[in-house]
Amino acid sequence: MVWVILLSFSPGGFSWWTILCVMTGSIVGISLGLLCCIYVATLHENDLWFSNIKEVEREISFRTECGLYYSYYKQMLKAPSIQQGLYELIHDDTTESKRTINILQRMNIYQEVFLSILYRILPIQTYLEPIYFYIYTVFALQTVYVIALFITSWLLSDSWLAGALSGVWYILNRVDTTRVEFTISLRENWSIPFFALQVAAITCYLRPQLKPIHQRVVLWLVFVSTFCFCLTWQFNQFVLLVQALIIFTLDCLDFLTVVSLYLMQVLSLLLVWLLQFCNSMILGSLVLSFIVSALFIKHFQTGLKTGGFVIRVGKLALHTLLVLTLTFTINYSAKKILQLKSDEHIFKFIKAKFGFGATRDFDASLYLCEEAFGLLPLDTFERLAGTVLLYPYLCTLSVLFILLLLVALSNLSTNGSGQASREKEDRTFRIRPDVAYNLLHTVFFGLLAFSTMRMKYLWTGHMCAFAAFGVCGKEVWSLYLRVLHCNTKTTVISRSPSNSSLSFYTVELMEWIRLKTPKRAVFAGSMQLLAGIKLCTERILTNHPHYEDQALRERTRQVYQIYARQSAEEVHKVLCSVGADYIVLEDSICYERRHSRGCRLRDLLDLANGHIMDGPGENEPDLIPATHPRFCEAIKTDMPPYSTLFTRVFKNKTFNVYKLKKLKKKNKAENGP
Repeated sequence: MVWVILLSFSPGGFSWWTILCVMTGSIVGISLGLLCCIYVATLHENDLWFSNIKEVEREISFRTECGLYYSYYKQMLKAPSIQQGLYELIHDDTTESKRTINILQRMNIYQEVFLSILYRILPIQTYLEPIYFYIYTVFALQTVYVIALFITSWLLSDSWLAGALSGVWYILNRVDTTRVEFTISLRENWSIPFFALQVAAITCYLRPQLKPIHQRVVLWLVFVSTFCFCLTWQFNQFVLLVQALIIFTLDCLDFLTVVSLYLMQVLSLLLVWLLQFCNSMILGSLVLSFIVSALFIKHFQTGLKTGGFVIRVGKLALHTLLVLTLTFTINYSAKKILQLKSDEHIFKFIKAKFGFGATRDFDASLYLCEEAFGLLPLDTFERLAGTVLLYPYLCTLSVLFILLLLVALSNLSTNGSGQASREKEDRTFRIRPDVAYNLLHTVFFGLLAFSTMRMKYLWTGHMCAFAAFGVCGKEVWSLYLRVLHCNTKTTVISRSPSNSSLSFYTVELMEWIRLKTPKRAVFAGSMQLLAGIKLCTERILTNHPHYEDQALRERTRQVYQIYARQSAEEVHKVLCSVGADYIVLEDSICYERRHSRGCRLRDLLDLANGHIMDGPGENEPDLIPATHPRFCEAIKTDMPPYSTLFTRVFKNKTFNVYKLKKLKKKNKAENGP
């Protein structure tokens, strides 16, 4: 951290005053990072009494896919050796029944592999349990995150006070900046700190008057942070696509010409592609197609930045059209050649979300009906205003965005001659490349957060750094005096709600499965519950929450027929086809009231099957009444044919577990010739 700041602020040499300021700022930044780490760790402990509950209860606290990811860390530690553990991950036959899959290829779990190896070789086993080593590592990444925001705002404003303010705002707005204390294993909690580091490195790289040798060193930091970000999150390609669009926009508007940033993205993705055993989803990503198209068109479309205003706007419009056309052509061709369908559910979701036709697609509807994938709630802005973050952010954003438009219009009004370059130097209003990048970064990711609430964590952290730059940056204050008068008011800081406690009925279920079922038993049920079953009991699953595989999505839809209106025979046939021995039915799903009509899981299944939905309300005219009762309700009658095919072996107030009866093969005479 100290070296990066010194490198950026003193390209020509270091003075004692500069060194003193940098050392002071670095101490403050590291202290704020450690404070944040301790804060979220304390919240986690106080909310769950983590140190005072049983191991199975600790594991249940890893909700939904968090449990799935943690199970591989646990699996690596239980393996006789590191080599055997890696072999079991590459040839896994417990995550999906009747299938052997390569977990390292399918999922982004290298962080779990790395931590398990680190825990084995470090002399810490006697005083630190594996689960604590895991969660403390994730919490420690919050230190990295805060330091990265600190550096970004410091570089933008030339004042470490801005870094301190960004760190304080990040902690005060914890409800909207992170959810790490209750979703520890989520991939975003591993990757977003590295993304923040990448943004800090890009900010340093774009600073004016940085020597070429220093630029190369910082560019290496950009590559390392981008690679770590890509390796730890399967949605990396979509985030990098937004970032590539930012770079493309700045290049078109003549703010910077940085091919190297494109190349760092490409190299990072290709290295991850190799580590994930040539995962075709990466090669078929939109961001790779876009970067190839942008560089190809730019190389052949000469004279793009010459001519008057109208001519340049026309050239840019044509340039953008050509790049987008080539992007979709390359992407479509790549997916056809690779036979790639792993990410098609995401594009179906996007299409339906933005109103390009209604959909009954089960996978897209699962996303559409989840609150996390809806629009950003308005109460988010009330909380951000309560910590006095929103007002300076909006003021900074407004002033700098107006400045960006003015400078962009001025850039487009001049050609690429030397006289034009001298005119740019003499302008009253100018904007630095690093400021322009961070401005568009907060605009683009802000729009992404508005459209999809789950993506707000990519925006709100950077929002703290950007607002702190507005408060402490001398350049911004000079613009305030020229453009507007800023007047903000302080309100009471809101407190975050506590998380729900663990379900003791879930603990009871896990203990029963662990003690009363064979170790190779195969369980079917909801994705979220099955992830916990794998972690806590190490049983085999039929499906799981890692949804980036078409065959798995189809299998999940089939298994979920246990909540649809299907016959006992049909459900039994489907479950036998995936090798299930037990099914776990949840009353919270069968009688769900959390979602409105049309978004309950049973409604999504009815629509996908062409059946009329439960309850009062309108139905589409082509839907028909189902010929069978809802399976999850009818099976509780314990009447034939349900009792013929299923036997209830466990029950509590939340869960019902049924064992599948294996049908005897009919003799040849009954079946006919």
